[in-house]
Amino acid sequence: MAVTDARFDVPIYTLAEGARALDVPQATFQTWARGYVRRPAGKSTVKGRPIITDVGAAPGSPTIPFIGLAEGLVLAAIRKQGVPLQRIRPAIDVLQRELGIEHRLASRRLYTDGAEVLFDYATHTGDESVRELVVVRHGQRVFSEIVDSYLRRVTFADDGFAQRLRLPQYAHAQVIADPRFSFGQPTFVHGRARVSNALGRFQSGDSIETVALEFGVPEAELETRCALHSDGLPDLFRDRSLGRPGAGTAARLGTPACHPR
Repeated sequence: MAVTDARFDVPIYTLAEGARALDVPQATFQTWARGYVRRPAGKSTVKGRPIITDVGAAPGSPTIPFIGLAEGLVLAAIRKQGVPLQRIRPAIDVLQRELGIEHRLASRRLYTDGAEVLFDYATHTGDESVRELVVVRHGQRVFSEIVDSYLRRVTFADDGFAQRLRLPQYAHAQVIADPRFSFGQPTFVHGRARVSNALGRFQSGDSIETVALEFGVPEAELETRCALHSDGLPDLFRDRSLGRPGAGTAARLGTPACHPR
């Protein structure tokens, strides 16, 4: 299947931004995107290939498209379940083969058919780690509660691939990543304000009440984010070069920037 829209091939996130959005260590996210080579003393070299989409870019530049972040969300769920990635890599290959699609981790088919595929794989191989991802409920094989809770954060487009993510790093605020809004950067659902813009105003000295009124974001959601970042805004919430991606990025995405209302 040939896919040509911006979700798949426009780099939006740096490795650091992707890691922070999914609340995983940057080294872990980089391994997902770039693979790894390990040379343990006295043993054979161990290699792991990349398992999320990375379009490639200069160090420090955006390199992960939206679909790569969506794939990473699923891996973050597996990681939270406690299943080692080296045990899940063969299962991901099975998903690719059985589902017969690219970007299987960002596909609705993973949600509808993936539990069955992984259950059968775990049964045939005796891999209890993978078996932990699936439970039998009312006679049906479904994903465990942790994995299911992450998958429910994904909204799919008509083509069956991810279109919007509710980011897990924002437990008490409704924040999404959607390439149709704010160039895919974390955005509050209420008010459609970019997280970086709203928190930047707070960091500049405006009160919670003022920022909430201007951006249309509930005070409770702002209070949660501002408390977490009161010691300084991390890179995820800072705008690149003068606050917005360049016009070229906007043109490729074909979406307007979000502004406070």
